[in-house]
Amino acid sequence: MWSAMENYKKSKIVEKPSPLPFTNLPSDIIEMKVKDGSKIRNLMGYAIGKMESDSVRQILFTGSGKAISKTITCVEIMKRRLTGLHQITKVLFKQTEEIWEPIVPEAGLDALTVKRNIPAICILLSKDALDSQEPGYQAPGSFGAFWIETLKAESQGQIKRKQGGGRGAGRMGKHPRSVGGRGESYKKP
Repeated sequence: MWSAMENYKKSKIVEKPSPLPFTNLPSDIIEMKVKDGSKIRNLMGYAIGKMESDSVRQILFTGSGKAISKTITCVEIMKRRLTGLHQITKVLFKQTEEIWEPIVPEAGLDALTVKRNIPAICILLSKDALDSQEPGYQAPGSFGAFWIETLKAESQGQIKRKQGGGRGAGRMGKHPRSVGGRGESYKKP
């Protein structure tokens, strides 16, 4: 199949419109559409400026494909800067169509349309309480509590490891040769 594709070039990508996965959003909600080439500094400067005003109560971050991780980064920065934000995260798929045109139109080849489903994420941040029963809900500060517990468990695990409670050969290493350090060899008595 791919050998036939060398006769084509991608001419455009059309993202099919899809409804937002949230109901009852205000009509004037600020939607931050994060793209792969977006600069986090620019996105956050605008978003934080808007959320710091009293009139804006909610903001929506959306991203798809390669921009998903950048979308999540923006949300995490926003939650660190403005504490007390409620969050609902929705994961979905967006449909795109790639239009492929023949490189040599005289060859009698038709244009091709390739439909793809790409992953997308929508994250709603709100100063006001959201429905805690909604799938994907995260209360303010709940993420921090999770990490505090994780770090406590990790540090207790490290203390146990330092006491030598784990598997392994201890200070001697796996092989007797490692006793003397660099360059020294182990000789049998």
